[in-house]
Amino acid sequence: EAAIFKSQAEVEESISRYLNNEDFVQFPSPKLLTGATEGGAEVFKLDYFGKTATLAQSPQFYKQIMVGAFERVYEIGHSYRAEPSATTRHLTELTMLDIEMGFAEDHDEVLDMVADMTQDVLKRVYDEHADDLRSLQAPELKLPEGGKVPRFTIAEIHEMYASATKNDTTDEKDLTPDEERWIADHARKSLGSDLVYAVKFPAAAGKFYHKFLEDGTVAWGDLLFRGLEIATVPLRENNYEKMIEQMQAVGLDVEADGFKYYLQAFKYGLPTHGGCGFGIDRLVQKTIGLNN
Repeated sequence: EAAIFKSQAEVEESISRYLNNEDFVQFPSPKLLTGATEGGAEVFKLDYFGKTATLAQSPQFYKQIMVGAFERVYEIGHSYRAEPSATTRHLTELTMLDIEMGFAEDHDEVLDMVADMTQDVLKRVYDEHADDLRSLQAPELKLPEGGKVPRFTIAEIHEMYASATKNDTTDEKDLTPDEERWIADHARKSLGSDLVYAVKFPAAAGKFYHKFLEDGTVAWGDLLFRGLEIATVPLRENNYEKMIEQMQAVGLDVEADGFKYYLQAFKYGLPTHGGCGFGIDRLVQKTIGLNN
């Protein structure tokens, strides 16, 4: 048990070291909010001096606002999801890394930054905790030659998976858990990489703060590690009028107090930006090779 917690401590320290060297500023976001950050009902509610507050699902709004102040920001903290799911993929209280970088040239720059950080962290953990990882029988680490994490579009993965397994998933707007495991296994065996990106999600899968593209997809990639999604890496919509339009399209009240300062940041101007929500618990689980 101690070796697991020491490995997680090294992961968090390595992430901070990498991002600090890349001119990111760490900041603390509020965890008691007036409403859900990402919409939906999966929030814990509590009494806040006679008012109803929710526990934060993520620092999504705050990290985007902070791009306007520091350009590059991150937070390592707890997030809360009221999801009654007894699976190996869900926690009600989880440790998340949230990153946002402003003045991104394009989605590729954001994808590359997250991939480079992840590889740097994995190398450091395998180096600093080699004995612990051996004692826990952790899998051998395989990273792509040249450091370029392979990418496949969602449509390509559906097609490859259907061809290999005869299971048709082309109507799915996301990858099924079995597809995640299949493409990760393919990347490890055929491309020598424990990491692989699934990119270009269909627009139907996008959230109101994502950048939607003219080809009917959204600028969003999932970073998979050993069969499990560990990070969601999108480019954000930074145009105020489009943001209002996209929020209204999903039924959000743009006049609500919870959105006031978020939308104010866009009104006064935010640069093109993107980032990720990164599951540190999942990274540690898959690094060590734990089932849960």
